[in-house]
Amino acid sequence: MNYETIYLDHAAATPMDARVLSAMQPYFSEKFYNPSSPYLPAVITRREYDDAKHKIAVLIGAKPAEIIITAGATESINLAFNGVDGHVVVPNIEHHSVLANAMNHKNTIVQSDKRGLISAESIKLAIRPDTRLVSVALANNELGTIQPIRDIAEVVKVERESRLIKGDKTPIYFHCDASQGATQLDVNVARLGVDMLTLNAGKIYGPKQVGLLWLASHVKLKAQIVGGGQENGLRSGTENVAGTIGFARALELVSEHRKYESERLMKLRDSLQKTLFTAFPDVTISGHKKHRLTSHLHMSFPKLDGERLIFLLEKRGVLVATGSACAANNGTRSHVLSAIGLKPELADASIRISLGHLSTTEHIEIAGKIMVEEIKNEYQRVKLCQK
Repeated sequence: MNYETIYLDHAAATPMDARVLSAMQPYFSEKFYNPSSPYLPAVITRREYDDAKHKIAVLIGAKPAEIIITAGATESINLAFNGVDGHVVVPNIEHHSVLANAMNHKNTIVQSDKRGLISAESIKLAIRPDTRLVSVALANNELGTIQPIRDIAEVVKVERESRLIKGDKTPIYFHCDASQGATQLDVNVARLGVDMLTLNAGKIYGPKQVGLLWLASHVKLKAQIVGGGQENGLRSGTENVAGTIGFARALELVSEHRKYESERLMKLRDSLQKTLFTAFPDVTISGHKKHRLTSHLHMSFPKLDGERLIFLLEKRGVLVATGSACAANNGTRSHVLSAIGLKPELADASIRISLGHLSTTEHIEIAGKIMVEEIKNEYQRVKLCQK
């Protein structure tokens, strides 16, 4: 590579913060004890595990007993869906794990607009008397579009109250996957108004394969993994002490710097967007112009092949994506881009750029120059091939 590697795919994975790793380190070696054991070292480990859950709870405005630690966001989402019986409502731009779970239930798939925005009114119209669960992500992982979670929460609340007035005790819960956007947006459960919340440590500079599902006290779910009764009986298995310690530290750090980081990334993203748009005025920028994560930039370059482009950029040391890692791994066109009505030829000409802690002013300037060079070269190549 001609340059130091420039990582612009933070939406797929984030590097673990050194302070997080330092907090976790003792629990891989000298503090290795099973927190369910009766002797003092294990009791101390249990206390420190509980303290980490308490820290997480405080940071999201919850109680420790309401938090279930899982092996990542996908398991958390599975627990939320598999724990209820009945009709579910989800948007068509949700993560694969949400859509796959919805297929196991009677479901209504709500359409987004061309910006990837889901209206509260569309959710209201989709709710039926037998609806048990509504699930909407805080922000879309490909476009970065931020959803009106508080408005949707109000719709679910009104429906719940209406049922109770009629004597109908059928519960309805609102689940929100906040894995994408937790580094920039408020994830206080009371302010969001949700009944269940998913978070993913691997998206906030913490350890991978660690997540959580927060449940409001009125939410009743069926256990997904049975055994020793850990995590309130909903997720049995020896507790992941090191992972939970790291999760708590990571969430603490991003919460402290959320406002500053969001503003910093906005300046970098807008600078890169201006560079690319100036060089290629016919580029299509997808996602909501105003309600979008400051880290995300989704662009389509007409007549180019997005997959070819990411490999060319990789050779120059710039790492970007064509969309979600799941879709790229399956070799399929992004369902999100299809859902917002982006033409197939534009969807196939797309790249997703997502900034984060590793993004610096210098890196963005270098990446911008490299991207302009490679895209111009590709347009020239395509032009020659058409002759």
